[in-house]
Amino acid sequence: MRVLLGEAGHRGVAEELESLRRLAIAVDHCRNMGGVLERVGVHDYDVLVVGQELLGWEFLCAKASVLAPGARLLLVTGPGVRDRIRGLELGADDCLARPYAFAELLARIRALARRSAPALPPVLEHGGLVLDLPRHRALRDGTPLLLSPKEFAVLEVLLRAQGGVVSTEELLEKAWDEHADPFTNAVRMAVMTLRRKLGQPNVIRTVPRAGYQLV
Repeated sequence: MRVLLGEAGHRGVAEELESLRRLAIAVDHCRNMGGVLERVGVHDYDVLVVGQELLGWEFLCAKASVLAPGARLLLVTGPGVRDRIRGLELGADDCLARPYAFAELLARIRALARRSAPALPPVLEHGGLVLDLPRHRALRDGTPLLLSPKEFAVLEVLLRAQGGVVSTEELLEKAWDEHADPFTNAVRMAVMTLRRKLGQPNVIRTVPRAGYQLV
């Protein structure tokens, strides 16, 4: 899952970014609407989390379905009911009032991501592989797997493809943030370590000049 967090730097934002990344969520951060609009023009996000303090939030709510057609918009507002009503009327998919608990932010992000087409359940399965997203748990044939956040994210992207081929570029887009080097071998290394941890028989097939798929 890839998320864009557009907030002006409230207290705790650094901790939120770190916590999301520990949960295998690729997250980019910017502090103004210019940065938000620039990034949605380059990357395919699953969820946009944008603070109402950013100038231009009304425009984003009204145009999000055009600017970022594959993304869902979570508007972070003040405590007033009118703020949330205004955001929903303008086009936000959901609103979250400050102050909020990180657990609620995470739950709303995941709920919005599930609305994206095609909708998939929070627990992904393929053969003996099980990826429980809410509990951040991976198993193979009932045995827990100790995966790094990046390995977890790569496995999630492969499972969401439902047997389809996933290119290296798509893995970089969905499992890494904007600081990833497109010329790096990070994807190949992550797939290699993931294969080793998944064990035998191998379930990740390399498709020459195309990418990877679960078999």
